[in-house]
Amino acid sequence: MLTRIPDFLKNKYVLVLIAALVWFMFFDKNNLIQQYRLTRKLKEFHLEKEYFLQEIARDSIDLQKLKNDPRELERYAREKYLMKKQNEDIYIIMD
Repeated sequence: MLTRIPDFLKNKYVLVLIAALVWFMFFDKNNLIQQYRLTRKLKEFHLEKEYFLQEIARDSIDLQKLKNDPRELERYAREKYLMKKQNEDIYIIMD
């Protein structure tokens, strides 16, 4: 067992520094565990942002097609809203 305390542990500045580091690492509001969780959540938000930007780009292309092409608009209305012409019958097949 140690019978002698090392000299650097007798220095009051070193003790205060060690105590402050321990406090900031484990007991503070923004401790290491909290910082890790926040960093992980930030990465998830960046991935979600990329996903939604891709969705916006895809929807913008679809919107331009619907605005400029009447056949595309008719196809969309028939598929999504089950619209039909006066003399047509619609048969819905469920999977």
